[in-house]
Amino acid sequence: MAILARKKPASTWMPVHLALLLAISLIGHPVLADPIPVVSKPFSTLAIYPQRSAPATVVSDNHSRISAEISARILDIPVRTGDRVKQGALLLRLEQEDFKLALTREKAALTALKAKLELAEYELKRARSLSKKQAVSEQLLKQRETERDALLAEEQGQQAAYAQAQRQIDKTQIRAPFNAVIVERLAQTGELANPGTALLRIIDTDNLELMARLSAQQTRDLEHSFATENTRTAEFVSSGQRYALTLRTITPVIDTRARTREARLRFTGKKPLPGTTGQLVWSPQQASLPADLISQRDGKLGVFIQADNKARFMALPQAKTGQPTIISGLKPDTLIITKGHYRLRDGDAISLTNTP
Repeated sequence: MAILARKKPASTWMPVHLALLLAISLIGHPVLADPIPVVSKPFSTLAIYPQRSAPATVVSDNHSRISAEISARILDIPVRTGDRVKQGALLLRLEQEDFKLALTREKAALTALKAKLELAEYELKRARSLSKKQAVSEQLLKQRETERDALLAEEQGQQAAYAQAQRQIDKTQIRAPFNAVIVERLAQTGELANPGTALLRIIDTDNLELMARLSAQQTRDLEHSFATENTRTAEFVSSGQRYALTLRTITPVIDTRARTREARLRFTGKKPLPGTTGQLVWSPQQASLPADLISQRDGKLGVFIQADNKARFMALPQAKTGQPTIISGLKPDTLIITKGHYRLRDGDAISLTNTP
């Protein structure tokens, strides 16, 4: 009976021992987590082209100060501030009596020279005729030719003086160099106009451009928008009106204070008034992903894509929190995880609940 009493505890020890061995064996073999349910969609169905915008102003190629080229008294200014004028229209008339007198003097001098030249031609012709008969010396013939040539040169100079006097009279009537609007009158009738002194300020109404100052990212977006034939529309929007545009240039200079570059765009249809302000609006050619698909992992922003049955985190260095992000180099059929991505880590197993 004593031997049987000693063996009884051994029968209760064996199950405990086996349980401990089983627990130890499981320590090196963690239990696999269940796949995370997600929804994914092709990149082509998620891509958006959000509009970009920047403040812009309509500017004119020619914003000119009209001045006199001669010194004369102002007789008349037939235009007023706000008037529209055609190219060649009379803007200002100056006194011209002194210039008419100068023209008359130069004309008289030219007439006298023509008479002298006519006589010199006659004497040269006669000298040549007599020379054939050996009735005059060769020296006299040469003298007649020299007199004629000198008068010809003098006539050319006098013709230039006459033309210059006529030009001075023409300058007494100042005309519009292009189709314009009179912005400001800087002189009054009766005042003395001097060369170089501004009399009127006018703006060209035909050669208009849109000027906008863009950040580095906006510059890239706008350049990409016009990089291919499949260009998305760029417009100028002001007071509910829209004006179609085409890009002329982006200046290759960066403003050192604002860190911006100046874009110049031309109007392809109707044009607003010079000085109009509004917004330059365009859609980038490159596709973007909506902001709600962007996640942050380990201090980096990116998006989760489906790779077989696992989630892969693709970092997007250019992404900004709360903003759509331009995606380049991604195939249209790449599957983007749209639901369940907030729980994911790179390499997590996933299960698809709704794959289109």
